[in-house]
Amino acid sequence: MSTRFNPRDLIAHYEPGRIAIAAVASHSALDVFDGAKDEGFRTIAVCQVGREKTYMRLNTVIDEYIILDSFKDIVKPSVIDYLAGKNAIIVPNRSFSVYVGYDAIESELRIPVFGNKYLLRYEERTGPKNYYMLLQEAGIRHPRIYRDPDEIDRPVIVKIPHARKRVERGFFIAVDRDDFYKKMKRLVNNSVIRKEDIVSASIEELVVGAHFNVNYFHSIARKRVELLSIDRRIQSNLDGFLHLTASIQLELEEYLDVEMIEVGHEPATIRESLLEKLFDYGDRFVDACKRIVEPGVIGPFTLQLIVTKDLDIVVYDVAPRIGGGTNIYMGIGSQYSKLYFGKPISIGRRIAIEIHECIESGCLQEIVT
Repeated sequence: MSTRFNPRDLIAHYEPGRIAIAAVASHSALDVFDGAKDEGFRTIAVCQVGREKTYMRLNTVIDEYIILDSFKDIVKPSVIDYLAGKNAIIVPNRSFSVYVGYDAIESELRIPVFGNKYLLRYEERTGPKNYYMLLQEAGIRHPRIYRDPDEIDRPVIVKIPHARKRVERGFFIAVDRDDFYKKMKRLVNNSVIRKEDIVSASIEELVVGAHFNVNYFHSIARKRVELLSIDRRIQSNLDGFLHLTASIQLELEEYLDVEMIEVGHEPATIRESLLEKLFDYGDRFVDACKRIVEPGVIGPFTLQLIVTKDLDIVVYDVAPRIGGGTNIYMGIGSQYSKLYFGKPISIGRRIAIEIHECIESGCLQEIVT
């Protein structure tokens, strides 16, 4: 059971002119730090031993480092007291959720978190709180879900944790029920997935089309939903496999397990006639989140979607925080942001602008939980 801390209580003793922006040093933290520095904020990198060298080298956007044995140590009273003394607001990313954990974030972290930290656990595909609930509430189309492998009647994608790299994906595609069991057995034998994880796997209808990650921002200060950027994933070893000729792919099919592990992103745009529907999806998602998890989505969120051959849009994944691909716009700004601000800005800088504007207008307590 989580203990909700009143953001007004958490931030009551902060000095508005000395706010610092902190983040777990992983995922999209560099974009957060770079954007914060552009807006004049001090930055704090919360690092884990053995993973701090990158951030030590890129020290022009980081003012201070906290080196912990484990990221989850951020909830220790001594660390919390230190961050509070620095007037720190934490910007959550995927690594924050994965390594610190939802229960600890909700119940133990008495530091203001930018956005709605109670929405973070809805990023999961399974369990009583998941992103399918949000999409269904919003009336947004998503792939059909199969609760039982024996119900599979068409090609599916199986979303399951990797056996060894637990924060990564062990996804695989099956053309029918028999193919599901065949591939599951092979991947278990090859230590790509674990048999015991199958019961909690998400089995989705395979929707074929063009993939896009659409990065939005729900602004409390400006009272609007913005569509700031679009990117696409680069996945290994899928990316290398797709660069081979079809004949070689067929020859390798029985010898190579294609893994969809995210290793990078690339920028993308979408045809302008589809923007209207993307705005509609963003508005619906924001409204649905407010109904399900007050105060709803605050700041950045990403809808990962597919555009089909009939130009239908199907959302297959959700990130209720800063997306994984925003670093591609760091320093140069994202493509659609220029249409709002007259200059291109990254999501990291957009977060800092929101904090800055709420400090000035008095809505700071409304953008943290």
